[in-house]
Amino acid sequence: MAVGPADRVVVVTDIARRVIGEALAAEATAAGASIRTLLLEDFTARPATGYPEPMQRQVAELNPTVSFFAATALPGELAFRRPYMDQVIYQLKARHGHMVGIDERLMREGMQADYREIARITNAVTDAVRDARHIEVTSPSGTHLVAGFNPSLRRWYPCHGLYHEPGTWGNLPEGETFTSPMAVDGVMGAEVLGDHFSAKYGVLPAPALFHIEGGRVRKVDAPLPELAAELEEYLNRDPEGRRVGEYAIGTNIALTGLSGNLLQDEKLPGVHIAFGYPYPNETGADWTATTHLDIVATRSTITVDGQVLMRDGAFAL
Repeated sequence: MAVGPADRVVVVTDIARRVIGEALAAEATAAGASIRTLLLEDFTARPATGYPEPMQRQVAELNPTVSFFAATALPGELAFRRPYMDQVIYQLKARHGHMVGIDERLMREGMQADYREIARITNAVTDAVRDARHIEVTSPSGTHLVAGFNPSLRRWYPCHGLYHEPGTWGNLPEGETFTSPMAVDGVMGAEVLGDHFSAKYGVLPAPALFHIEGGRVRKVDAPLPELAAELEEYLNRDPEGRRVGEYAIGTNIALTGLSGNLLQDEKLPGVHIAFGYPYPNETGADWTATTHLDIVATRSTITVDGQVLMRDGAFAL
C-alpha cells in the first residue's frame, strides 16, 4: 500500500479480527502515518445491514489517503461494505485494502507473497487476455465453461496488490485479473463459495455444480441439502443475482492449496466466477446487483482464443 509519513490511514475492523486491525495500525504507525482505528461494533449491531451515518461523517472528516477493511463477513453485510467502499475509493480517492474474512492463516500465507512478482504475473496474464473473445476452462471438479467477451465494451482489471495511486484498491491477499463477461455457458464445479458461505462451509465436501445457460445459473447441485436451499435463496435476492457478473483468473503463485477462505482461495492460479455485482466501475459493465457470490474451482486448464494459458493449475506463459 506504500504507506508513508504523508498518509492518513483509517483501519475498520471488528471484535473478531481486532488483533489483525491493530497489527495493520501498528505497521502504518511504524511507517510514520497518522492512524485512526474504527471498531465496527461501536457504530452498529451485527450484521451491519447499512452504513451508519455517524460512521460516514467520521470517515469523511478523517479524509483518509489509505483505508483498510479487516473484518469478518456476515449475511447481508454487502449493504455496509459497498457504500463504505464507494465513499473511501470513489469519493475520497483513498488507496484501499479490502480484507473481508481475513484471518491469521491468510496473514501468514497469501499476505507473505512477493507482491512485485505477483504484479508481474498479474500484468502478464492481463496482457494475454485483454483482447480475448473466447475462453474455455475445465477442471477436475466437473467444470467445463465457455465464456465470450467483448474487449470494446468490457475491460479487464488487474489486481496486482501494489496500490500506490489514489483511488486504487484490491482484496488482500491479492493476485487476480477480472472482467465482466458477455456470455457464459456450461458447468462450474465450486470447491469454495464466497460471501458468508466461506466462513460457514469452508472447503466443500464435494463440489457444488452450478449449471449456467445464457450467462445465468439455471440449476445448482449442492453436496448438502441445506446448502442447496441457502444458495437458491441467495441467488434469488436480486433480479440479477443469478447472472454471471465477474470472470476472473487468479494469479497468486505463492498459494499451493485451498484454505477454505474465499478471500485467499479466489487468488489461487485458475478461474473463478461470481454471480451478481459486476464491478461496473472497473469492468465497464452496464448493469448492477446488490449481491455477489464468488465460486472457486482449482487445477484449471484455460484456453484463450485457442491458445493454452494454463494447464492443470500452472501458467503456460
